[in-house]
Amino acid sequence: MSNETPEFGKWRTFFWPIHAFELKKVLPMFLMFFCISFNYTILRDTKDTLIVTAPGSGAEAIPFIKVWLVVPCAIVFMVIYAKLSNILNKQKLFFSVTIPFLLFFAFFAAVLYPNRELLHPTDAADRLQAFLPQGLMGVVAIFRNWTYALFYVLAELWGSVMIGLLFWGFANDITRITEAKRFYALFGIGANVALLCSGPAIIMVSNIRKKVPEGVDAWGISLNLLMSMVVVAGIVVLATYWWINKKVLTDPHFVVGDGDVKKKKSKPKLSLKESFLYLTKSPYMLCLAGLVICYGIAINVVEVTWKSQLKLQYPDANDYSTFMGYFSTMTGAVTVLMMLFVGGNVMRKFGWGVAAQITPIVLLITGAIFFSLVIFRDNLGGMIAALGTTPLMLAVVVGMVQNIMSKSCKYSLFDPTKEMAYIPLDQEQKVKGKAAIDVVGARLGKSGGSFIQQGLLVAFGSIGAITPYLAGTLGVVVVAWIIAAKALNKQFLSLTQKGKKQEAPAQAEEAGATS
Repeated sequence: MSNETPEFGKWRTFFWPIHAFELKKVLPMFLMFFCISFNYTILRDTKDTLIVTAPGSGAEAIPFIKVWLVVPCAIVFMVIYAKLSNILNKQKLFFSVTIPFLLFFAFFAAVLYPNRELLHPTDAADRLQAFLPQGLMGVVAIFRNWTYALFYVLAELWGSVMIGLLFWGFANDITRITEAKRFYALFGIGANVALLCSGPAIIMVSNIRKKVPEGVDAWGISLNLLMSMVVVAGIVVLATYWWINKKVLTDPHFVVGDGDVKKKKSKPKLSLKESFLYLTKSPYMLCLAGLVICYGIAINVVEVTWKSQLKLQYPDANDYSTFMGYFSTMTGAVTVLMMLFVGGNVMRKFGWGVAAQITPIVLLITGAIFFSLVIFRDNLGGMIAALGTTPLMLAVVVGMVQNIMSKSCKYSLFDPTKEMAYIPLDQEQKVKGKAAIDVVGARLGKSGGSFIQQGLLVAFGSIGAITPYLAGTLGVVVVAWIIAAKALNKQFLSLTQKGKKQEAPAQAEEAGATS
């Protein structure tokens, strides 16, 4: 019998709702998410630095990359993944997807970047730029720096594939709903502790570049260091995944979830075409896809505008990368606090629906403030000068705060609620439906925002000119997002109620294990 007082037990559950026997399962998952997210942050900041500060490029290139490169590659990946899921078991599938990513990032730093001047068609890009309109400069930038664009695509897919598809797919397979309410916010803490480590790592590398003698390719040294970190962290992910399957899921305490998965695997599998048709006929999956797509559009229309302001303030790659390192560190710190004191507690006290709607509301409020500052900053010059800063720097700082709040809400509330929504579904929906939503849906969301920006850029020529239209787009998308979240909440509660009878034996076993 436990010696802790009821009051102490209440506070212990509030801060650490994990039983001692569950650490064997929680800590390795925490480590996996830490390493995957560590790589994601380094890759995200590196891809932005490469594209935004590249010769003849800028933030204007990002919408074109996401529409014409990222989405097609995501669709191709989903087709290959769906085929492989019918051929390989889950462990072989995980390794077959992860290893090629790591090989590419090592190859980029060792081969592609050092030979960029030979590989990049600079002269042809100059001729192309001479007669194309200003609004299509993003297309020319992709052509001019095609190896950077390829890196951008693979770095983008790492986030969708490794976090959204492989990690959360694995977590959903081995976690019950009762466990998810306690585990998922804590898994997310691993991702944001990674931000606290990857941010300083980027800053450290930036400081090393400052000490490199003149004439030496400092950014090439940085890439080698950063990609070495990515490969090492990736190897840790593979080793941890192997260990969980061999040592954790064979433990009697955790075999129930794994056993359920194995029974469900015997069900006949749908083809890729049948999977898409099924998704279009399922209101539940359509609402879930709506959440992912709306998030992608909303965050994209704000981020590209912010990055254009950031390049104006920090045109040098070294300074840009250093700022992104500080940004990632602060994002990690705020998100960890959100996860500890907000995420899991909101879900437990107010339910799935409230938790799912906080992210769009926060994004709408902070986005409105940022866009208002960018649009009306000429009218606020005197007030801004009184604060001892410039309109551009204030826009950069406010945009940074907006991004930090949006991302912290995403990691602590949006991601856990989205992943919980998959748990009541059958195995076919989890595997192929999740692939369609998390890989293609997420890319369609971001590329939907990019497509809107692309059309506006062609029409108006610059990000500054299209900012008012982007602000209006944000408002419309967030309203649609909230409507989809409310509709999904009703369906989620209904499915959860139906699953309570099947979950009762698992709850009884858990209670017996902790008594």
